[in-house]
Amino acid sequence: MNSDQIIEQLYDAAAGRLGAYGYLLTGSQAAGEDLVQEAIVRVFVKRRRLTNVPQAESYVRTTMRNLHIDSLRRESRWRRLAPTQLHADTPDSSADLAGSDAASRALTQLPPRLRAAVVLRYLDGMSVLEVAHAMGIGEGTAKRYLADGRTALGPALGVTDSTEPDPASDVIVNGRMS
Repeated sequence: MNSDQIIEQLYDAAAGRLGAYGYLLTGSQAAGEDLVQEAIVRVFVKRRRLTNVPQAESYVRTTMRNLHIDSLRRESRWRRLAPTQLHADTPDSSADLAGSDAASRALTQLPPRLRAAVVLRYLDGMSVLEVAHAMGIGEGTAKRYLADGRTALGPALGVTDSTEPDPASDVIVNGRMS
C-alpha cells in the first residue's frame, strides 16, 4: 500500500478519533484540527515504512503529542523570557488591552446584526446612511440598531453618559474606557 492510499484510508477511518485526540490535547476544536493536519504533514512528508492504517494512526498520534508538548515548552520559555525583553521606556498598554478585551467580550454578546452595525459605524467609520446601505436596511433601522448597540455596550464598557453621541466608540476603536 502506498502512502497516498494510507493517507486516504487514515482520513476515512481515523479522522474523528484524531480530531478528538487533538481537541483533548489542546482544549480547542480549531487548534486540535490544526494539530492533526500538522502531524499528518510531518509524518507523510518523509518517506516512512508505514504499511497499514493502524500503524499510521499510531505514528500520527505520537507526532501530535510531541508537537503539542513542544509547543507548550516554547510557550513556557517565551513566557519566562518575554518580560525580560520589555524596555523600561516602553509605555504600559495594559489599560488599553483591558479595555479592548472588554470591548471584544461586549461585542460578542450583541446579536449579529447589531454587532455588524456597531462595527461598521465605529470601527469602519461609516455614517449611519452608509451603514444602512452596506447592510441593506433602512436608515431608521440602522439608527435603531446603533442605539440598541450603544445601550447594550454602555454598561458592559462602563459608559454611563447617555447624552454623549457615541459613548462606545472610544472603547471599541481605542480600547479605552471613558
